[in-house]
Amino acid sequence: MKISVTFRNTEGDNWHKEYIDQKLKKLEKYLDTPVEARVVLSVEKFRNVAEVNLMTNGQTLNAKEEAKEMSLAIDNAVEKIERQLKKRKERMRGHKTNAARLEGAAPQEVYPDDIDEAQEVRIVEMRKVVLKPMSLEDAIMEIDISRNRFVVYRDSSTENVSIIYVRDDGKYALIETSS
Repeated sequence: MKISVTFRNTEGDNWHKEYIDQKLKKLEKYLDTPVEARVVLSVEKFRNVAEVNLMTNGQTLNAKEEAKEMSLAIDNAVEKIERQLKKRKERMRGHKTNAARLEGAAPQEVYPDDIDEAQEVRIVEMRKVVLKPMSLEDAIMEIDISRNRFVVYRDSSTENVSIIYVRDDGKYALIETSS
């Protein structure tokens, strides 16, 4: 990793360069190719500003943070860059190659390093369902009337919770629970 540090309105201390070098070395685990990093440290009255520009594979990641202490501003800027790198790596992992699309999706292996990223589960929508006692025919009619793709209901004959949903081919699938 090639790192260049520029100081504006302040004298550059050697510990700043070492501190930046140490922090940016931690980002190498997210990078595959050699990277060029430009760091600009400036002091404006009582504000310390750290700006980090990371150029890799034709992409540029930028972060600018200000704080009362320079080390805190550097830490916050590097954390911002790290979040951007994680997000980019996650996006790249989600894309399939044309060969994989043609052959079908192969099961993904989960490595211990990836567990932290996989645990970030995002709930997009949450629904609370009131279990109404109804028959299978009533549940199918409920799906046809409403725009929902599924209905969760209590089967009136067995008193078990069941789920019926519309498959992609337009047919119905039924999931029955036993309690």
